[in-house]
Amino acid sequence: MSAIKTLAWIALIGWIGGSTYWHVCKIKQLCDGPAPAAEASYSIPPLSIMDGPNLNLASAFNFGFKKSVAEPNFANVKRELDSLAAYLKANPGRKSTITGLYSSIEQNPTTFPDLGLARADAIKQYLVQAGVPAAQLETASKMVDLTFSPDDSTHGMEFGFAGLELPKTEQALAEAEKHTTVFEPMDLYFNTGSADYIKTADNKKFLEEAKKYLAENKDKKLLVTGHTDNVGNDASNMNLSEQRAADVKQALVKAGISTDQIVSDAKGETTPKASNDTPEGRKANRRVSVVVQ
Repeated sequence: MSAIKTLAWIALIGWIGGSTYWHVCKIKQLCDGPAPAAEASYSIPPLSIMDGPNLNLASAFNFGFKKSVAEPNFANVKRELDSLAAYLKANPGRKSTITGLYSSIEQNPTTFPDLGLARADAIKQYLVQAGVPAAQLETASKMVDLTFSPDDSTHGMEFGFAGLELPKTEQALAEAEKHTTVFEPMDLYFNTGSADYIKTADNKKFLEEAKKYLAENKDKKLLVTGHTDNVGNDASNMNLSEQRAADVKQALVKAGISTDQIVSDAKGETTPKASNDTPEGRKANRRVSVVVQ
């Protein structure tokens, strides 16, 4: 009997010891030994927007995006984005390519070919609304190994710069203008010595949609703004831009838009869209812009 009792005590002690080990070491993980691997921490990549020695915008923050979402959160880099807009408006001969980043694990719920293009276009639209001519902005996309924070957020956007290549004729300039929405300015061009703007499929579509929208929204206006190059004195250029805007307004009234819904303005040479240092740039600046407001 003593042998049986001894075996029983050994079994009981072994069971107590095993239970204690399991509870302390496995459940509470209080035993010495290698610590469990920590989850990889997420860090926001810093923002850098550089155009040689002329522009250097940097921030410890960056453009933020939720997984599979195109709309950006740029509250922390709005100052840098607004500075970029000011730089491009002050340097009409420069063009920026906005590259949206996306990951292979993300879904694309947009109508764009990929999520990166959708993200880049969202930034482009903000810059256009800030007054940057659409011709100075291009969009691209790049699929990379993005990392995500615990709340499924990621960050990143790239900006490149180059000289703006302009069409060499007024006809080519007119045809380069592409219609997207009546709330984005479209530039109209004129052949030398002509008061009639050059008609294209895109500016025809713009005006058809603007006419319909204005007829349905009597409180809205079509802003018509004349511009010139910098050849000549300020006063004569201002008068010329006023005349160009008046000519376009008259044509639009004949096309059926109410005169009460057209507001004309003149900027002369004060707001070029391209550099006046080249013949192509001066041609690009001789225009009338139209937009619904």
